Parts: sequence; C-alpha cells; structure tokens
Amino acid sequence: MHITIVGGGFGGIKAALELAKDSKNQITLISDRPDFRYYPALYSSATGHSHLSSSVPLGEILANKDNIRVHIDEIITINPSEKNVTGKSGTQYQYDRCILALGTVTTYFGIKGLDSYSYGIKSQAEIKRLKHRIYSSLAIEHKLDDRYIIIGAGPTGVELAGALGSYLRRLSRHYKVKDSGLRIELIEAAPRVLPRMSEKASARVTKRLKKLGVKVSCNKSVQSANKDGIVIGGKEIDSQTVIWTSGVANHPFYKANAEHFALNERGHVIVDEFMQAAPSIYVIGDNAVTKHAGLAQTALHDAIFVADNFKRERRHRHKKPYKPVAPPVVVPVGKRWAIFEWHGIRIFGWPAAMIRRAADFMGYSDYLPIGQALGVWRASSIIEDDYFSPVV
Repeated sequence: MHITIVGGGFGGIKAALELAKDSKNQITLISDRPDFRYYPALYSSATGHSHLSSSVPLGEILANKDNIRVHIDEIITINPSEKNVTGKSGTQYQYDRCILALGTVTTYFGIKGLDSYSYGIKSQAEIKRLKHRIYSSLAIEHKLDDRYIIIGAGPTGVELAGALGSYLRRLSRHYKVKDSGLRIELIEAAPRVLPRMSEKASARVTKRLKKLGVKVSCNKSVQSANKDGIVIGGKEIDSQTVIWTSGVANHPFYKANAEHFALNERGHVIVDEFMQAAPSIYVIGDNAVTKHAGLAQTALHDAIFVADNFKRERRHRHKKPYKPVAPPVVVPVGKRWAIFEWHGIRIFGWPAAMIRRAADFMGYSDYLPIGQALGVWRASSIIEDDYFSPVV
C-alpha cells in the first residue's frame, strides 16, 4: 500500500515511523521544511539553550527507514478522485491512502502592525530574529529595553516569561549593562494565565511568575502595534521587544481545498470515528475536530491510532473507533520549577520540573533511537556561546 503523509510535525513523523514497521507499506512523507521542530523546547532555544534540542533534521529521524521517501515541498491542492496531491513545486504525489498532518499557522487576528513589529519563537528563523534584537540593544545600545512584552499566556508564553529574565540578566552581566530596570510583562486576553488548565493551577503559576519579577496582566487585548510598542485600551505601552506567542489558526490548505472537506466554524476538519475526512483521506493532530486537539500528545495518539487501524485492515480485522485521551500537561516556569496537571492531580515545583525533563526525554525517544534521543535531550541543558549580534 502506498501511503502519502503530508506534514513533518509530531503527527506526520510519528505516523510515518509507525507505518514503516510494515515493510509492505511504501510511504511518501512530504514536509515544507527539512527538520522536525520539537515545539516544547523552542522557548528554551530562544533563551540561550542549544537549538539542537528544538530542531532535529528529518534525516536523523528517518535514517535506515528504507520504505520512507522524503520530499521537501509544500502541498497546495488535493484531488481525491485522482488520488493525488500537488506541491508548490508542481510535482504530483499519488496515494492509496493520504494522511494530512499539516499543523497550524500563526495568526495575528487582524491586529494592525503585529505582523511587522512583533517577534515570535515558533521557528529557528524567528528565534534568530528575536536574539538579534536583544543583542542589538545590549551589545550596541548598551541598555535594556523599556519593557519586554510577551503576548499570550498559554504554555509557550508562560514558559518564555519564566525563562526570559534569567537569560537577559546573564547577557547583561556579559555586556556590563545594569539590569536593575529589567521589566517583563505577560499580557493575556483571557481572565487568567493558562486558561486551558484549572483555576488552581493558573493561580499558582501567576504567583510563581510574579515571584520571578514578571508583571501579569489579564483581560487585556492588544489593539495595535507599531515600532514604539503596543496599544491596549487606547493606551500605548512603550517596548522595542514585543513577543507574540498567542494566536494559531488551522492550516490554510484546508480552506483553499474546502470543497473536499467538511469544516467547522474555526476551519478545522470534521472527521469520522476513524479520523477519516473523505474516502482514503485521514486528518490528524491539530487539524482535526477532536477533543484535546492542539496538543503534541494528541497528535502522537492520533498517528498511532490511524497506523494501527491500517494494520487491522490489512489483517482483515475490525477497525477500532477513535477515543480521545486527555494528556497530562507540564509547564516549566523558570529554573527547576514547573506545574504538572492531569485528571485533577497537581504537582508544583522541582518534582514537576523533573517530570517535565522525563517527559521531554520520552518525547525525543518517540522519534529517535535511545542513544540519539539522549544526546538531543542533553542538548537542552547546554548554554550556547551566542554572545554576538547574529546577521539576519
């Protein structure tokens, strides 16, 4: 069976690895980038730790998988009647089965100026641009910015807010810049931080952030951004470093090919009990309308589920219906402190930080042999020698 998988993220890579275990499967994996982004470590790479922990070449992950062919391309159309997808390169890729795991894209919700004047940490290119700004202020201007503003208090925003202060202080010491005026502010439109977690977890994390010197402002929406800062409630807040960690939308591929999919009001794909969106087309991970979609563990669960049902079909066994699984959530907030929450169980502090470290190792080992996973995992504790102003 020829299976074409579109997407090189958590769901797509895991589906390819699971399906490759059957030598009768011939797999085409199409990704728009040559590396796998380990999103939970992007905040760490953005605050001075090795980029190797958040970016792993696809070649390392798929080495020795003889029945997987990788193509770097961006899929723009799908033709269910002809059973093919077409890339931006003009290449058509045939399939017997197609798994779509395209993930999400950043959206600025139409807020004027945010796309031009804010920074992000969702890719190595975005991280490099943010670091360039930080080094420019410290190494060239010899001063801290008026404020470092992080917009969005989901896990990524909270993780970044918790780590940014110690990173800026370390750089300030190196460049002999006084850090007594360091101000970091976390802004969230919802009534509290980590709105998808419990109120108790949110309150504890807010307390921790304040202890780290982070000003937390909830129930505040950004109206616009410009070169001097952002505007909230008609009031301009000065900042040369506004970091956008909020706002994701379903991949535009689905809207562009809407005649082939049933979409909900948010543009996500409605799937059946086997995660099938149309005959021979399966949609997994962030793109599908399922409970807990949007989490890395859900994408892994979906990939394993679909691969297992393909195997069941081959063996002429009944397919299993999809059952959502609530994954645990672990969010680090500063050094040696995290929050863990799962089914009403909450753990705070260094024990939760150890759980997060273990979870990261398990995350890497989902894709890499144990030895390689250990190497990448260790890289997350390495401080990169990046005391320079990189060229963007």
